Amino acid sequence: MIDEILDRSRRAVRQGPPVGDDGYRRYCLAFADEIKQAWPAVLAANAQDVAAAAGRGLAASLLDLIRLRPGDLPSVIDCAEAVAAEAAGLGSTTAEAGAWGIRRRYPRPLGVILMVHEARPLLTAEAALLPVAAGNAVLVHGGPEITGTARVLGEVARTALAAAGLPAGLVTMLEPADRATLRHLLTRADAVDAVLPRESRALIDYCRSTARPPVIASGRGFNHLYVHGSADPVLAAAIVLDSKAPNPSMCNSLQVVLADRAIAADLLDGVLATADANRMPITVRADPALGRRSGSGGWWRVEELTASDFGREFLTATVGFQPVDGLEQAIEHIHRYGSAHTDGVVTGDDTVARRFVEAVDSAAVVVNGSLRMHDAPTLGWGRELTLSSGRTHVRGPVTIGALLTHSWVIEAGGGLRDVHPAGSSAAAVRKE
Repeated sequence: MIDEILDRSRRAVRQGPPVGDDGYRRYCLAFADEIKQAWPAVLAANAQDVAAAAGRGLAASLLDLIRLRPGDLPSVIDCAEAVAAEAAGLGSTTAEAGAWGIRRRYPRPLGVILMVHEARPLLTAEAALLPVAAGNAVLVHGGPEITGTARVLGEVARTALAAAGLPAGLVTMLEPADRATLRHLLTRADAVDAVLPRESRALIDYCRSTARPPVIASGRGFNHLYVHGSADPVLAAAIVLDSKAPNPSMCNSLQVVLADRAIAADLLDGVLATADANRMPITVRADPALGRRSGSGGWWRVEELTASDFGREFLTATVGFQPVDGLEQAIEHIHRYGSAHTDGVVTGDDTVARRFVEAVDSAAVVVNGSLRMHDAPTLGWGRELTLSSGRTHVRGPVTIGALLTHSWVIEAGGGLRDVHPAGSSAAAVRKE
């Protein structure tokens, strides 16, 4: 059964039109139209999934992840329409000419992508859109808790594919979505070209340690913000809070503030005052050297920072606060405990900013801004599937363009290797 699914997916990639073909744009728009019509059925299936999960005693927090709401429909439609617009611009090639002929960089889909996630049905919809818009076939392995919802979303995708004239095998909702199926697929480097795990750290770590195909995923977000003594204290306090409080469990959220020792206590006071003024709940784990503080207004709490907090992801609105003796000690701390995901510096000194950027090799380095700026829509790059902290293929936001590879097309015009020795120069690059 799995072999048949994998064969069908590979055939669908080969039979699909070239990257940038209008069929992919039409598919996304058809998906938007179909989901509007099918939304009552999607909600009904989702209600059954939630009821079944509740009957098995799943925690309320997990039930909340599984549950769709009527207001989720506009976000799915917005995603489909945005991806449709992005798909239309993917087919361009670049060409260079020289004595050896013309060489073109020709876009290709990655191939068959295994998309793995757990309980959030909206991720199933995204998985049916972004990879396919770049010409890939996607195998969606969601959690067993949302099997019914995924089945209806799969029907929406199949109807949209047919309406756009694309192969049905470009989208497959895997059933059963169990651990045995996942384990097998993670061994199939012969048939799966990339694995994209999302949601829990445990799932991502499992895929990273087990998969034979390449894994594109967010690593752990041990993210730091260094505040230099020249920083504007009001701006620094605002950046600390915006980097954590609104979405504390996201992979690009702040974990530890490293502040120059001379300003650390005042900065901490500024963060707490700003939290009070903006009614933003925050827990700060502060180095004991910064002194004790009592709560005010119930919006913040100060606890003691310990060595075990370094290299730890606080998935709640909690942030560590550590004084350092200058830029170089901050860099050394990040090198020791960081995960090369998202790190930042707040400073009024350009030399400090330049040194930090040169020394901290993370997927994103933010200068004088919130770490949550590391986000494709925020940066004008369109929709993203995840943020990759890997060092190959794609680093940072995994947008639709990151789901492509390329071929080199060489129009040699009868040229022979010995006639054109290495080092022949090329003319200007042009887009086609």
